[in-house]
Amino acid sequence: MSRFVTKSAFTIGLLFVLLAIPALGATVNKSVKIEAGSESGGASSVNGSISVGADAVVTGNVKTVNGTIRVDKGARIEKASTVNGGVRLAEGVQSESLSTVNGSIKVGANTTVDGEVTAVNGRITIEDRGNVADSVSNVNGQIELEGAVVGGDLKTVNGDVSLADGSVLKGDLVVEKNSGWGWGKSKSRKPRIVIGPGSRVEGKIMLEREVELFISETAEVGGVEGEMSMEDAIRFSGKRP
Repeated sequence: MSRFVTKSAFTIGLLFVLLAIPALGATVNKSVKIEAGSESGGASSVNGSISVGADAVVTGNVKTVNGTIRVDKGARIEKASTVNGGVRLAEGVQSESLSTVNGSIKVGANTTVDGEVTAVNGRITIEDRGNVADSVSNVNGQIELEGAVVGGDLKTVNGDVSLADGSVLKGDLVVEKNSGWGWGKSKSRKPRIVIGPGSRVEGKIMLEREVELFISETAEVGGVEGEMSMEDAIRFSGKRP
């Protein structure tokens, strides 16, 4: 089964689960707030945002269909998922996994995600000392690691990728072939991949399409394979190309 079919299955599965929220007794047209320092078994909504206060402990999932999920400093949650909306984690949060279909994801400094971070159409940012144990992926949208560690692969189709401030990717960096994902210019433009100073890709950069590839002279990469090779990379000095 192709990666694109897998991505479609993920999207359909997430929509099915989230659209079933009303049957589970969730809030429909109202935002939900979990107070700072409190304990909760989870929260869900259909047309509303969800906010989790600082140092709160949520032992269940946090999910909505149309709305943003915000988690304040030091809170602990399980899965956070939305269809149309972003996910924002502040500093020092602990989470199991994060996902959205149409929206951006921001993982704050010193935050731990034990599973995956996944978007379809949206930017993903992981800040200083952010640690994602599994993979990070999207289809459309920039992916930025800012002094972060990712334990799995990093995958995109049309998105730009930036590893900065000594970020570490323990798996492969994969740019998948565009087979219908994206609209307009995103189908034809080359993604821009920048491996910044002191950053490290312990796996390989696997390219199923041509990209603009920049690798710092002080970065470490396990190799470049696919439509391009290491010889095609533009090496640069300084903070950015």
